[in-house]
Amino acid sequence: MELEVSPSFSVKLVARHRRTGSLAPDKQGRPAGTGKLAPYKDFLIECVRAKPDMTMPELAVQLNARHGVTANPASLSRLLCGCGLSYKKTLLATERARSDVARARRVWISGRQPVMRRMPERLVFIDETSTSTKLTRLRGRTWRGERLPGAVPFGHWHTQTFIAGLRCHGLTAPWIARRT
Repeated sequence: MELEVSPSFSVKLVARHRRTGSLAPDKQGRPAGTGKLAPYKDFLIECVRAKPDMTMPELAVQLNARHGVTANPASLSRLLCGCGLSYKKTLLATERARSDVARARRVWISGRQPVMRRMPERLVFIDETSTSTKLTRLRGRTWRGERLPGAVPFGHWHTQTFIAGLRCHGLTAPWIARRT
């Protein structure tokens, strides 16, 4: 396979190899730990530790109130991601803390799940999905100032609902309902 490169690229590549002993490209972007927000990194991390579900606009307000620094929420997010913080949250039902629910969870985990693992052929997952019968595209592209006419059937729009049980060996009891 032949590659064509410009003469200036070849000269720069040879100079880089002589200078560094490597053909790897130089690192791109701003060096880590620089920029307007770098001095406030510890403060920002402490704010997030104190309130983990704080939004970036709220964090920007905190930074401005404490240090008088105005920052774009997207910049704050990039800084926190660069520090190893991820953007995620797992929501858990508050009912989990109730004693009756905790007891039922223990029974589920210790009693029923082992049985399901031994006999997966007994499990049935019921799923429902639906689609509309209008089946017409609602949008398209045309030049500015011009209309894009489209035809649709009048008054024959229904919803088809499909319900089925899914077992480890295939679908069970598929059912289709038509709603008008």
